[in-house]
Amino acid sequence: MKTYILFFFLSIMCMITSCQSSPGSIRYPETARVDSLRHYFGEAIADPYAWLENDTAAATAAWVQSQNEVTFRYLAQIPFREGLRKRLTELMDYPKYSSPFKKHGVYYFFKNNGLQNQSVLYRQASLDAEAEVLLDPNKLSDDGTVALTGISFSNDGRYMAYSIARSGSDWNEIYVMELSTRRLLDDQLRWVKFSGMAWQGEGFYYSAYQAPEAGKEYSNKNEYHKIFFHCLGEEQSADRLVYENRQAPLRTCRASVTDDEKFLFIYETESTSGNSFFMQDLTKAQNPLLRLVEGFENDYSVVGHYQGKLYLLTNYKAPRQRLMEIDPARPQRENWKEVIPESKDVLESVTIVGGRLAALYMKDASHHAYIYDLAGKVEYEIKLPGLGSVATLSGEKDDNEAFYAFSSYTFPPGIYRFDVAQNRSEIFHKAEVSFEPEAYVSRQVFVTSKDGTRIPMSITYKKGLQQNAKNPAMLYGYGGFNISLTPAFRVSIIPFLESGGVYAVANLRGGGEYGEEWHRAGTKLQKQNVFDDFMAAAEYLINEGYTTSERLAINGGSNGGLLVGACMTQRPELFAVAVPEVGVLDMLRYHLFTIGWAWAADYGTSDESIEMYRYLKAYSPLHNVKEGVAYPATLVTTADHDDRVVPAHSFKFTAALQAVNRGGKPSLIRIDSKAGHGAGRPIGKIIDAQTDVWSFVMYNLGMKPKY
Repeated sequence: MKTYILFFFLSIMCMITSCQSSPGSIRYPETARVDSLRHYFGEAIADPYAWLENDTAAATAAWVQSQNEVTFRYLAQIPFREGLRKRLTELMDYPKYSSPFKKHGVYYFFKNNGLQNQSVLYRQASLDAEAEVLLDPNKLSDDGTVALTGISFSNDGRYMAYSIARSGSDWNEIYVMELSTRRLLDDQLRWVKFSGMAWQGEGFYYSAYQAPEAGKEYSNKNEYHKIFFHCLGEEQSADRLVYENRQAPLRTCRASVTDDEKFLFIYETESTSGNSFFMQDLTKAQNPLLRLVEGFENDYSVVGHYQGKLYLLTNYKAPRQRLMEIDPARPQRENWKEVIPESKDVLESVTIVGGRLAALYMKDASHHAYIYDLAGKVEYEIKLPGLGSVATLSGEKDDNEAFYAFSSYTFPPGIYRFDVAQNRSEIFHKAEVSFEPEAYVSRQVFVTSKDGTRIPMSITYKKGLQQNAKNPAMLYGYGGFNISLTPAFRVSIIPFLESGGVYAVANLRGGGEYGEEWHRAGTKLQKQNVFDDFMAAAEYLINEGYTTSERLAINGGSNGGLLVGACMTQRPELFAVAVPEVGVLDMLRYHLFTIGWAWAADYGTSDESIEMYRYLKAYSPLHNVKEGVAYPATLVTTADHDDRVVPAHSFKFTAALQAVNRGGKPSLIRIDSKAGHGAGRPIGKIIDAQTDVWSFVMYNLGMKPKY
């Protein structure tokens, strides 16, 4: 880009006009349009806002500031905004616990007293002993923007490695603590990303990239992921390179080690699902790394090593997954033995606990849990409080005691202590939320999509609600990357429900609710299925009298932001409000930034074929914003440290909307600072963001909550 354009941008950015007094009357900042063409298979596509991809440029910073000024001026005039903030703060202010887990006879758990920015890691010698703070992430920064992203205990019980992220970035740093003294060692590892910490002896395996170009840490493409082994006390520069693939720079790799340190496993992937699979016997010197599986058609994940056998969860020849047994002496795939076969429901996870196999299944987007013996015979079903979500059941392989967390849309999270031998659950911690669950109902319905596919949808609302087509409603979805949306308690939706709102969550194709076939039915040249499913869910809410188009909002984040962007540009008349959060909105260029290339298995890329290019262009939200269309009231959200879905997606989409918006409804963008894709946000920023999103939604749905 020519240097003189920078000065042109800066001059344009200074020509900002102020917002008028009413929230409904907005004067947007001027956004420069620059002649820029992208060529795809002989076709030239204009990209006038390409300059906004330069996230460190002064012109981009000026644009961000001017947009935020307009947005926050608009939000500040919503009469119930501060009352809503107060109510959300009250709702968030309750003690939050994770399930306890045991390591070397010591219990560990996370707790947030209520409004702490980050949850604190505690430990206690027994469940009756006084708990002590082991690591408080709130002390790692003044504003709570440093988050704890992972922990891993050495197998001798002496050390804990932990990773942190700053300002929501995917970049991690690893540190090591001596557990007996809580003394921090000198070890510090940087430029770690998409990594675990797998211990072996006096060190651990981790994954990292080379240091990025200065100034491009949050936007440049991530290439040549590597696995290293770090010995305690050594400099990172001395770490041993364990695995890399120089022939395939656009892949990621990670390592795991069995807790008896006998076997190393390496997983390599070129996308977000499907992996090749390597194994090394660590008990014998100079043993080679064996490739057990080539290609990326299926998923393979080691559950554990127990009584001389390895247990592996996979969707190989089983789209809804099954559990396999591997004899380490004959580990090739043709020798694997099936333990738990594929069933009509999705086998989501397996844990070895109390000498048994605890299997978590998903049936119609809700969880069910069963205990099997090691031969794969079911012993019993764990009785759960209802239809909802179970956080991974945790326990030791030979310990009869286990823990799990359960919640649903109307059931605040509870931690349960579980007796494996007796099949008995008892409440261990119950969330004390300022909320009356008995006043609300949540039901599941099935929606018929455009091609006849049945789509599950959960609908939650206050008891006594009339289906008279007068209710405000919010429809949420995701539909991608084999990710499932199961019923879980969400504090942020309570004010909306209290004010008479209907909250609906659609389980779309592209997710994992019915296994790999369901996932693939919403990928690449079938991605339109996801949008059709979502729009069918919206039409169901309207046809069944829950709401009308004039009172219907839609929301989704990341791939869900793409969902919202695609649907609001395809059927703008169907929705009153749209909130695409941290969305993938430029489908022709998404793969050129940070880790975007890893999403190609779901999306395809604009340079792989003319057919794929045309398909992507046909639904890419950025490329389908049209002049003269009345779009829903739109609040786009992103963050300056989002190095997963770079903020340029949201910047360019917002600029395009503002340039053509003729419908009289706002097209605004909220750009958070010192924040990323969402993980690790401090509670203060969460409350601020949810206040603004729900204020915008409720105001533009014509609601008048009494806060």
